[in-house]
Amino acid sequence: MIRPDPGAAGNVTKVLRRLRLYQTLFLKPSLETVNFVGMARKFKDLTEREILALAVSLEEEDGRVFADFAEGLRETYPATAKLFDDMGAEESEHRAMLIETYRARFGEHIPLIRREDVKGFAPRKSYWLARPLKIADVRKQAELMELETRQFYQKAIEQVTDAGIRKLLGDLEEIERKHQVTAGAMQESIPMTVKKSEDEAQRRLFVLQIVQPGLAGLMDGSVSTLAPVFAAAFATKSSHDALLVGLAASIGAGISMAFAEALSDDGSMTGRGRPMLRGSVTGLMTAAGGIGHTLPFLIKDFHVAFLAAVIVVAMELATIAWVRNRYMDTPLLSAAFQVVVGGVLVFAVGIWIGSY
Repeated sequence: MIRPDPGAAGNVTKVLRRLRLYQTLFLKPSLETVNFVGMARKFKDLTEREILALAVSLEEEDGRVFADFAEGLRETYPATAKLFDDMGAEESEHRAMLIETYRARFGEHIPLIRREDVKGFAPRKSYWLARPLKIADVRKQAELMELETRQFYQKAIEQVTDAGIRKLLGDLEEIERKHQVTAGAMQESIPMTVKKSEDEAQRRLFVLQIVQPGLAGLMDGSVSTLAPVFAAAFATKSSHDALLVGLAASIGAGISMAFAEALSDDGSMTGRGRPMLRGSVTGLMTAAGGIGHTLPFLIKDFHVAFLAAVIVVAMELATIAWVRNRYMDTPLLSAAFQVVVGGVLVFAVGIWIGSY
């Protein structure tokens, strides 16, 4: 008669437990499991329960950010601080409405689903932690926050089928639209009743989707390719060699920047537009910025080509400063100083390396 070995039975139990743990973690991943291994969910894969839970989290975060804005502006801009107090109180009311609907539909437990757990949300700069707060930065951040939340509700309405939930999300989307208008007109001298014109709204959208990625590409292409182009020019004293290096650097940088911008976020929550469009704009402007001061080296006379390239560089830097002043609200002298200093440093590095 063979007697069972107690130690062997214990080992079998341990193996079975490990198998169950493996099955739980890898074969049947839930939302929490996916987040545990560092992967964000696609918005289209969220259930109605998860969408409501995410909405609760978004409203809570926005309310706390508005409270921080109010605290940071209270001494210098008391009227604007009061506006943020009111907006924060409204966000708390929205959160209460969402929680009430969630409890009636799904019960008491609300899972913790944050914006970073779902694809499509862009990282936020922590302006609310800076002191002193700049009113221009706060206004822009508040407007982007409301735009993002409004985009979220619009997407959520398309995905939700429950009539009660759809109505609530629609009401909240309309409120966020009004908040976005308020944030766009938020200055001490402008009352809350003043609404932005359609032209201003279109201009901001154009800046967000076209000007910003295009400017980033133009700055990168114009400045970063200066060093290799002029280093090659000084090292070889050959227009042809400088032309080849410039074309390679410009096209390579354009492809790199295009992919980087297109993969940064899908634009569904930020309003930054389609990734392919943003990536194309960034990539083309990067390549154009580098090719601009490369084309003069088509001239066979090296000294004439070099002089023409320097003139083109000056024109590129002036264009960047003008765009930053025109669309990004940067003072012209400040924009020119920043761009010229960066360009001159890179230019000098290229000549220094090419001289050896």
